[in-house]
Amino acid sequence: MKSETINRTVIEARSLDLTFQTNDGPVHALKDVNLDINQGDFVSFIGPSGCGKTTFLRCIAALETPTGGSLSVNGMTPDEARRKRAYGYVFQAAGLYPWRTIAKNIKLPLEIMGYSREEQQRRVEEVLQLVDLKGFGQKFPWQLSGGMQQRASIARALAFDADLLLMDEPFGALDEIVRDHLNEQLLQLWAGTGKTIGFVTHSIPEAVYLSTKIVVMSPRPGRITDVIESPLPKERPLDIRDTPEFIEVAHRVREGLRAGHGA
Repeated sequence: MKSETINRTVIEARSLDLTFQTNDGPVHALKDVNLDINQGDFVSFIGPSGCGKTTFLRCIAALETPTGGSLSVNGMTPDEARRKRAYGYVFQAAGLYPWRTIAKNIKLPLEIMGYSREEQQRRVEEVLQLVDLKGFGQKFPWQLSGGMQQRASIARALAFDADLLLMDEPFGALDEIVRDHLNEQLLQLWAGTGKTIGFVTHSIPEAVYLSTKIVVMSPRPGRITDVIESPLPKERPLDIRDTPEFIEVAHRVREGLRAGHGA
């Protein structure tokens, strides 16, 4: 499932605004967002709660509609990209159906998309291997730990082999040890597939450890206050977090968050 990485723009946002109309008046969720995400980037979005991180991800996925500016996904509108299944989406909760086995949960989008039974089986076996769940296909979600359920959710998003993977705080509810392990596995998966990943997090160490690019956002209305290109190598053992280079990037992210609060 590895795709060739070429330097082309996958996500392009220009002067993007989104205002929700509520009974208490307008809520400005995003304001003047400008961002390019290229093929093969791992981009983390970090900022305080309510800053528009998830909202921006949902705009990319055509789950929300911007009220101003422009947004393209692979040169298409987000809605066109959704219809062409240009992305996989991993939510905060695994969202697995408890009455379906792990394999059948992964098969669900493939069934909807009309893949043959043989192709469904081939893809399920492939993605279970990718997320280190080989042999667990016949288990039910309740028989798996929280971390394993999230890996199954990632496998489901990977099953139809979209080049873009959108992840909304997928490890936020997990303990630190499990989270570290899944961070390592996610980096291996990214390196092995060449996917472009958009990743929402509240964790500075997680954002710095995973990303080639870190997008720092301000409190509402959500604006981008800094875009940090990571100087870290692609190969990243967990102990890279103790290096001066890692600490320096983390410091810049923290300063960006503070500056956003003062803006």
